[in-house]
Amino acid sequence: MHPSFSAMTDPRKTLLISFSGLDGSGKSTQIANLVRALHASGYRTRQLAFWDNVVVGSRYREGFVHKAYKSERGVGAPGKPVERRDKNVRRWYLTLARHLLYFADAVHLRFVVGGARRTGADVVILDRYIYDELANLPLSSALTRAFVRLVNWCVPKPDVAYVLDADPEAARARKPEYPADFLRECRRSYKDLAMLLGGLTIIPPLDLEAAKSAVLRAFEHKAALKPVDLPASEAQPAA
Repeated sequence: MHPSFSAMTDPRKTLLISFSGLDGSGKSTQIANLVRALHASGYRTRQLAFWDNVVVGSRYREGFVHKAYKSERGVGAPGKPVERRDKNVRRWYLTLARHLLYFADAVHLRFVVGGARRTGADVVILDRYIYDELANLPLSSALTRAFVRLVNWCVPKPDVAYVLDADPEAARARKPEYPADFLRECRRSYKDLAMLLGGLTIIPPLDLEAAKSAVLRAFEHKAALKPVDLPASEAQPAA
C-alpha cells in the first residue's frame, strides 16, 4: 500500500474524526501523530477534547464526584497513581443520572461539531466522543440499548470513529487511575458497543509504531482525502 491518503471525494467537506478507548490506551499519542501527518500536507485541523468542550456542566460534575465520592484529583502517571472514583462508581441513581446527562451531552455535541466545522478546518478531531460515555452504561439492559441507538442517531457521525483497544493491565501501568477489574469491564463494553452500533474502527493492541501505521491506514481507507505525504517513519513499502 502506498503511504499516502488518496482519492479525495469532496474537497469542501470537513471531516470528523474521533478517538475513544480506555484511559491509557494511547489516544493522545495517536491524535498527535495523525495531526502531524495532516499538517505536513497542509491540512488545517481543529482539535477538541470531549470533556472540556462538549460535556455539559463538566466543572460541576467533576466537583460533585470529588466531594461525594472522594475521588482524587489529577492525572495518573507511572509511579504516581491517582485513585479516581467517578465513572467506576455504580449506583442505580447514578445510572439514571448518566442517561440524562449523556443525552444532554449528545445534544450539545451537535452544536459543538457544527461550530467547529464552520471554523474553516479541513479535519475536526475529538479526543473522546459520545461513545466513551455510552460504553459506561449497562448495555445488557434492553432499555439502555434502545437509548444508545437513539443517542447514536442524534449525534454527528464521525467519518472515522477510532476505538483504541488495549490490554487493561498495560493501560493501567501507563495511566494508573482505575482498578484493573474496572478496565477489563470497560474493554468488554467498548467491544459490545461496537457490535451494537457498527461503524467503529477498532485498532487492536499493537506496539506504538504498528498502532500509528494502523491508525493512518484506517484514515486513508475511510476518510478518502486527497494525497497526504506521511512522515518517513510512517511509510510502508509498496505491496
